[in-house]
This record gives sequence, C-alpha cells and structure tokens, in this order.
Amino acid sequence: MIKIAVLVSGSGSNLQALIDANLSGQIVGVISNKPEAYALERAAKAGIQTAVIEHKQYPNREAFDDVMHQQLLDWDVDLVILAGFMRILSAKFVKDWEGKMLNIHPSLLPYYKGMHTHQRVLNTGDVLHGCTVHYVTAELDAGQALAQGVLKVNLHDNAVSLANRVHVLEHVIYPQVVEWICTGAIQHTAQGVLYRGQAMKEPVQFCKF
Repeated sequence: MIKIAVLVSGSGSNLQALIDANLSGQIVGVISNKPEAYALERAAKAGIQTAVIEHKQYPNREAFDDVMHQQLLDWDVDLVILAGFMRILSAKFVKDWEGKMLNIHPSLLPYYKGMHTHQRVLNTGDVLHGCTVHYVTAELDAGQALAQGVLKVNLHDNAVSLANRVHVLEHVIYPQVVEWICTGAIQHTAQGVLYRGQAMKEPVQFCKF
C-alpha cells in the first residue's frame, strides 16, 4: 500500500477531500509549517499523525526542507501531496522527491502560472478556467499535468465566486489522481508518465459546465 504524506499551511479542504475519498493508499502523516493551520485538526480527527515544522525557526529554505525530508523518510512515505502548502521548495528537496510529489494549481496550466489566477482569467476574458494536478518540478507550475478540471466562466463571476467554483473541482480531481497513482493507473517511469500503460500526452480532463 502506498504511503502518503500531505503538506499543508491552511484550512486543509483538499486534505479533507483526500481523507473522505477512502483512497487505496494510506495517508500516514500531515506536515504543516503553521501550528495554527486548521488542517492539523482535520488530520487529528481522522487519526493521522501530524508534525509542525515552522519555517521561521530555520535559517534558510534548505535547512527547513532538510527537516521535512527527514520526517518524510521517518514515515516511509512514497507520495507527497502539496495541499495549500504556501512555501517554495528548494531545488534539492524537489529533486529528492521527483516523480513522487504532486501539486494542484488553480488554472488550466500552462496558462496562468503563479498567483491571482482567478482575477487574471477575468481580466483576460477567458471563457474557460479550472485547475490542474501536476507533478512538482524545480520550475514553478511546470511539471507534467495529470488531470484538469474545466469549467465555463459565467458572466456574473468575480474572483471569489470563481475561486469557490474551482475549489469544488479541486476536491474531485485531486483525490482521483492520487487514487490512480495508488492503483498504478498512473506511473512515473524513466521513460515518462504512463496512464493505463500508455504514454500520457495530455492531462485527463473533467468538465463541469
């Protein structure tokens, strides 16, 4: 059984979606860089181990990441899930977990990397928006996309309503991708990412119009 760790900084709604999904893998631990993160309470209620590693207590990013890395090794983790983890990870940490770490980004990558994606979509007048689950690489929001949730931008949408609608999609596609990895439907190999035994050229799309 695949052992999963989830890295969090905030309320942990995506963590809750993963807990509620009854995955084939096991969430063995949750790490937060903020002791007040509500996600820690969600983990505790589900009987999942937690660790608070405050980034402020370390002299630099690499030292902080080294402690996180050791905690993940102690838990014998196979897969790391970033779920609202508001820290940029060091290149060494990302390389150590290459092919074993996922993130979800609130846009249809490769469009709108970085922050404030919902307002940027509205400013541009795009018809479609959504979220993308992808492998984490050293380049921001640039790892291979595995799945996308796609929705149509409504005329009355603002940044808040759009964010809320995208959030609903996140809670659908993130657990699905994690389950695919747990069951071997998605595999990260030296030759590339496979989906059901075939080379994955495009992310799987879930549409909600």
